[in-house]
Amino acid sequence: MSDRVSGDVVGVLLAAGAGSRYGSPKVLAEGGAWLDSAVAALVEGGCDRVVVVLGAADVPVPDGAVSVHASDWRDGMSASLKAGLVAAAGAVYAVVHVVDTPDVGGRVVRAVLSAARASPSHLARATFSGAPGHPVVFGAEHWDEVVATASGDAGAREFLRGRPDVIGVECSEWATGVDHDYR
Repeated sequence: MSDRVSGDVVGVLLAAGAGSRYGSPKVLAEGGAWLDSAVAALVEGGCDRVVVVLGAADVPVPDGAVSVHASDWRDGMSASLKAGLVAAAGAVYAVVHVVDTPDVGGRVVRAVLSAARASPSHLARATFSGAPGHPVVFGAEHWDEVVATASGDAGAREFLRGRPDVIGVECSEWATGVDHDYR
């Protein structure tokens, strides 16, 4: 297990939760197929490296990824986000994705990453039929503020809410972006 990854673009896959509403950690869903799919989406979408943030369940990660453990994963998504951004130190962009949106593939990741790279703010997020979703891309210049504002299970919601310069990238032609909270 590594606590740092390198490359200009690091995919940060949030997969540490217990999945209490789902009934088990979502990183285990479908025999690990959601985990495999999310890592593949990040790699195919242009991430040089992928870090999978684990917590409630410790599982092997697919080839092309490394894992980090969020020891405070019980604190919510913010703990996973913070652990992932620490592991991504040195990169230029973090593509933050979640394990429980299994139909999001590489085309979505690539579109959102391209928008962030082209934007002066270096901030972009997928939208699905106009609703915000994942992945979200953060330029490294924002990570300190993302970490400072992240709390509980809200992840980067507070940071994103206060930013009029986040580029929304409509991705519903490629995926639903549905977050599976229940079986």
